[in-house]
Formats: sequence, C-alpha cells, structure tokens
Amino acid sequence: MKFFDSEEWVISSAGGMTGEAYMAESGKNKLFIKRNSSPFLAVLSAEGIVPKLLWTRRMGNGDVLTAQQWMNGRVLMPKEMPSKQVAGLLKKIHTSDPLLFMLKRLGKKPVSTDQILKQLVDRAKGREQTKALREAILFLQKMAGQAEYEKKAVCHSDINHNNWLLDKDGKSLYLVDWDQAVIADPAMDLAMLLYWYVDEDNWEEWLNLYGWSLNDSLHLRLVWHMIAATLRFMFWHQEHAEMKKIILFEKDLLWLNEYAAKITC
Repeated sequence: MKFFDSEEWVISSAGGMTGEAYMAESGKNKLFIKRNSSPFLAVLSAEGIVPKLLWTRRMGNGDVLTAQQWMNGRVLMPKEMPSKQVAGLLKKIHTSDPLLFMLKRLGKKPVSTDQILKQLVDRAKGREQTKALREAILFLQKMAGQAEYEKKAVCHSDINHNNWLLDKDGKSLYLVDWDQAVIADPAMDLAMLLYWYVDEDNWEEWLNLYGWSLNDSLHLRLVWHMIAATLRFMFWHQEHAEMKKIILFEKDLLWLNEYAAKITC
C-alpha cells in the first residue's frame, strides 16, 4: 500500500476487537494506522493523551485512515495501575475543556445514572434473570438518584491495563482505544480502576493522588458505577459467547452485590 510517498508499506493487523487497527512498516519506519477513527483523535493527540497524530487521509472507497506515531513501549502491567502517573493522566482527561468541547461538537450528550440504568435494563431483557442480576438491577434502581453527579466529564469507559501505553523511557504515558468515550461522572472511570487494580484499603490514598477525598457520597457513586460496569461487560461477553469471561464477571457481581448491601444498610 502507498500513502503520500513512493515507499511501499506492509500492513498487518495491530489487534483489537474491532479489527480496524493496523501496523504499517516500510524499512525502519513504523506507523499505527486506524480506519474510520473519530475526529476526536486529533484533540486527544493535541492534549498528549494518545501518541502523536501524523496525518489523516480519505481513501478512494470512502474510508478515512489516520496515522499515528508508532510508540516503542509497552502496555502497563496490572500492578502498575495504582501509580501516580495513571492518576495524573486520568485527572488531566477528566478536567480537559478541549476534550469535553469536542465530544459535545460530535453530538455526545452527558449521560446520567438514569440513562445508564435504562440501557442496562433494556440489555437485560431476554436474558436469564439470575438472583445476582436481579439484585444488581434493584440496587442500581434504588440508588440511581443518590449516585447522580452533576459535573460531567469526558470518560474513557474501559480502563483496562491493556489500554495504557508507556514509552520505553517510562516518561510518557498514553491512554488509547477511545471508541467508547462518553460524557459522564468521572466516577465511571475511577470505579473500574479502583475495583480492578487497587486494594480497597488503598482506595482513599489513591483518590488523594487523583485529587478527591473519599466520603460516603463518592463511595456510593463508585460502587454504583462498579456494578453498572460489571453488568455492561458481562452482557458484552454474553453477546459474544465468551463463557469464561461471563463466569468471572458473574463472580464479581456476587461480591459487589454483597458489598453494596453493606454500605447502604
């Protein structure tokens, strides 16, 4: 394949669930190519949240290709997720006016707990109504009002350690794969990170790194979004018939239901 020059580039899959990401190589040169990515990518690049965007090109078939600088680095390991560097980048994302402005220009509307709940209830229809699922939905319904937070921000909504890239020098950290970005309570992102990667005894300390204090109100919001995210991922894996993942998320849901009952009794 040729881009702007006469060099021939060899294209190979860069992985990912969508199949829209590729690695392009020509000699010693490497690029990360994405097909039909959002214009949001340009702002993420300008803010230093993703590797540098080099160019955008519309192909003859109507597809739009974006090329980013190939980063010689690695994904974060789970044990690295509680770091100050991660907390700092999340805070930067959640307080970025340019990111918020661009998502709104692209038609994204702020999402409330009631809207998240409605989406989950709709997705739950037609599934086996297990005791764990019923209890989770009941908790979300009961606490949606109390868990609502007015100050919305840009949220990534999939804070998996595989989406965090650290350069080879360990100085630059990036958060990639923004296809599911929403405007919501920052607790949506924080809840996933804390539940998956931080021991509960250290939640307060990590939140201090981020810049928030753990109080009863925030604690409820975090647990609400932990349960909502667990249901969302569980439904996704059910829809893709990934049984091992389903079992893991069902176990998470059982624990979270018990935890939610303790903090609200």
